[in-house]
Amino acid sequence: MTTDAPGSDTQRPLVDSAWLKGALDRPDLVILDVRTPPSGGFVPGSLHSDYAKAGWRATVHGVPGLLPDTAFLEGLIGGLGIGNGDHVVLVASGLNAPDMGNATRVYWTFKTLGHERVSVLDGGFAAWTADPANPVANAASSRPATVYTATPRGGLRATLPEVEAAVAGGSVPLLDTRSTDQFEGRAKSPQARVPGTLPGAVLIENGAFYSAAEKRFLSADAVRALAEQAKAADAPITFCNTGHLATVSWFALSEIAGIEGVRLYDGSMSEWTADPARPVKNGPA
Repeated sequence: MTTDAPGSDTQRPLVDSAWLKGALDRPDLVILDVRTPPSGGFVPGSLHSDYAKAGWRATVHGVPGLLPDTAFLEGLIGGLGIGNGDHVVLVASGLNAPDMGNATRVYWTFKTLGHERVSVLDGGFAAWTADPANPVANAASSRPATVYTATPRGGLRATLPEVEAAVAGGSVPLLDTRSTDQFEGRAKSPQARVPGTLPGAVLIENGAFYSAAEKRFLSADAVRALAEQAKAADAPITFCNTGHLATVSWFALSEIAGIEGVRLYDGSMSEWTADPARPVKNGPA
């Protein structure tokens, strides 16, 4: 993927380490490290917000992993010193696709708040440190708290009623990004009441979108080919167990491949299976 010169206002969902190194002195750049926990240092100037502990996901009515309310997120982001005009670059560990979900889930959250100037560091901290010429700081930085005001946008999140309608109608692609064993009902997450998947769903394991060995996401053409092969290239709803893994596929499909209308079902199988009346494919007899 080509990158713009530092200072460009062009929105880039994915930036590489070379781009980030050249942009470190930009006054509008905020590097937000979302590792849980961080180890081995930081990209210089990084803020740190622990993905698992800071509140980027909420438990609502017993369902984990949901999008927190807007007021909470405004306080979380403003408390970090991030303003509406900042370009936020998100850094995960980069060791595997689930790990990259830390960055893609927070990216999706910023997008739902209407924040367009947000990017993911391709390969995360692993890609940054793969080049010994890249500087590493011993500690995270901090910024004075500020006021952050969201302008929420729709079209990125699939609600439970929308998923119920998609299951009933059968015309909206439903993309399961978990393991084959979970998709086929041979295993389940502790967050799901029963094993199985959404009726009508197709499977693309989230690891298909990110190469841990090469520390990078697939190209736009490769992502699009995966989606077309699975018949999930027409405004799909992507899901997993708690709306974490599925953000990797949402990011790849929507932001890298440019497929329109991709939505994340953050409730995923934890919410869907909470009600025994909802149908489950490959579940218990």
